[in-house]
Amino acid sequence: MQTSVTPTHCPYCALQCGMNLTPVPDGHGGSVVEVTERTDFPVNRGALCGKGRTAPALLSSRVRLTSPLVRTDGELRPAGWEEALDRIAEGLSRTRTEHGPDACGVFGGGGLTNEKAYTLGKFARVALGTSQIDYNGRFCMSSAAAGGIRAFGLDRGLPFPLEDIPRTGCVILVGSNLAETMPPALRYLTELKENGGTLIVIDPRRTRTAEQADLHLAPRPGTDLALALGLLHLVVAEGRTDEAYIQERTSGWEEARAAAMAHWPEYVERITGVSVPQLRETVRMFCEPESAMVLTARGPEQQSKGTDTVGAWINLCLATGRAGRPHSGYGCLTGQGNGQGGREHGQKADQLPGYRKLDDPAARRHVAEVWGIDPDSLPGPGRSAYELLDAMGTDIRSLLVMASNPVVSAPRAAHVEERLRSLDFLAVADVVLSETAELADVVLPVTQWAEETGTTTNLEGRVLLRRQAITPPDGIRSDLYVMRELAARLGVEKGFPTDPEEVFEELRRASAGGAADYSGITYRRLIEEGGVFWPCPAEGAGGPTGHAGADADADAGEGEVHPGTPRLFLDRFATPDGRARFVAVSHRPLAEEPDEEYPVLLTTGRVVSQYQSGAQTRRVDELNAAAPGPFVELHPRLAERLGVVEGEPLAVVSRRGRAVAPARITTTIRADTVFMPFHWPGEGRANTLTNPALDPVSRMPEFKGCAVRVERMG
Repeated sequence: MQTSVTPTHCPYCALQCGMNLTPVPDGHGGSVVEVTERTDFPVNRGALCGKGRTAPALLSSRVRLTSPLVRTDGELRPAGWEEALDRIAEGLSRTRTEHGPDACGVFGGGGLTNEKAYTLGKFARVALGTSQIDYNGRFCMSSAAAGGIRAFGLDRGLPFPLEDIPRTGCVILVGSNLAETMPPALRYLTELKENGGTLIVIDPRRTRTAEQADLHLAPRPGTDLALALGLLHLVVAEGRTDEAYIQERTSGWEEARAAAMAHWPEYVERITGVSVPQLRETVRMFCEPESAMVLTARGPEQQSKGTDTVGAWINLCLATGRAGRPHSGYGCLTGQGNGQGGREHGQKADQLPGYRKLDDPAARRHVAEVWGIDPDSLPGPGRSAYELLDAMGTDIRSLLVMASNPVVSAPRAAHVEERLRSLDFLAVADVVLSETAELADVVLPVTQWAEETGTTTNLEGRVLLRRQAITPPDGIRSDLYVMRELAARLGVEKGFPTDPEEVFEELRRASAGGAADYSGITYRRLIEEGGVFWPCPAEGAGGPTGHAGADADADAGEGEVHPGTPRLFLDRFATPDGRARFVAVSHRPLAEEPDEEYPVLLTTGRVVSQYQSGAQTRRVDELNAAAPGPFVELHPRLAERLGVVEGEPLAVVSRRGRAVAPARITTTIRADTVFMPFHWPGEGRANTLTNPALDPVSRMPEFKGCAVRVERMG
């Protein structure tokens, strides 16, 4: 039995916690791997949540796909790889011939490694020639990305490392339940308080994270924008602005201040339900220390005004001089494992590798040269994720899905499922037979985290190397192999290597000089240093190329190795003039407010023992025992009004459909709001109900608030 220990990273969330994989006897003369502690990785220092500890269960042939499947006479049957790949190539080629390349769609995932995300974007645009590619990360932090680019000129989830959080004076945590979504990260908030700092949590529910707070604000869902504006109003009224900082490092203050002053405290109290004394206490706690941070997550971001909401929280940081300074700033807590890297290198509808814009002629020339193609052959920007899914069966006739399960994760999910069923051809590559894969014409079983090598980029912008620990079973192939074979069948014989390090070397060249510059990062460095923060230009580049202020020590001279950039914006922001930009924003309601027919608000989220659409975690016995199914969380006053008792099945109905799940009665939620986790398919599918109203900038759907009614089943 092999006894070597492989240091690697968890396959789940954007912490990308370090872990060791150790072979152990399986009791039948063979071996399996188990997760053992890895204390050398600074993000988690050995700590893991239940999902990370049980991740090897997904390697079992009992739960995973082990053979390609093709649909014959309406049923999926096992098939060989040649037959399966031929079927996909034929389906895509037929669509392209009959309807044009843009009738072929590609839908990726935030769990793909950088190498696979990069190759998928290249495959769509070079092998298929389609503009129609996006990924499920659009549903994760696209509003924070848009807000960051608008204010700072650059999007990196956290512009500082996690280790800075305990060193600040105050953290405002908006719409995040770290205790359940990223349990090992909770220690940063614990250490913050141990160091004398304060924690303010903003969430409609009193979550396990909110219980740790010095101050918990419970606004009505969809009112985070008004809340941030009300706080900024008080900052101005109480004379707490940093005028010197505003003058030296920002632009657009006068317009943003005027917009905020229209949101006086009593008005904001009426909108949000947060009292004026709580608003004043929040401002005091945030402004009195020398340093402070605002961290947002899906709560304020998954709204049809998410970009403006993020902008309002950034305005609060800028007005008080809390951005681009040590232990201060605005940051976003990325959700998916490679949600950061997945959008940097070409999966998004409007982006090329290195976070270049697809409609920028210089960016097109640079990437086309690396790919050896004519820049004019690159298609333009395509549809965003929901718009792509909504166009299936009409404008989009064939779809290739990699590592995503939109039947469960997309808003208005019953409609999306119907659109998937209407396609001429659907192919899915995944490690399990997800609900989306069950609808496919061809399903490909692909390698997963422990069976392959590749890089990911965690929520801090730290590029990491996941290393292969075991050999995949017979019948399993990598996503890189799939794309090479499909490209060849579509007439592109070269340019799609299957060795991940070879792909990464090409990614380095493609990203060079871009906002997300990886050109100075190599596999060797990742092994030796345990991770490198981007931007990291190539040797001799002399530091970041003008797009981000760096640490004082990140100024490598000619011929020196650039150390990477843990802290952005300390010298300048990534805008043309180096100044951060205030954006004038104003409160507006949810796209769908409660009324007489649908009088209650629904908000959605996660639970600690399941992950995203649950396609993987729902196959792990230990996790299912802890979180076996969906539920409807409601306040006792609402339960009493409906005559509902604990555990009783409830129907939650929106304008888009109906979901049924047991009642969970608790005082930790607002009386005007119900909560459902979104991990399950079937009758308890929360996303049957959610509203696909899109943010006009980020194209983020409004997952976090829609009007519903709650009905007893009897």
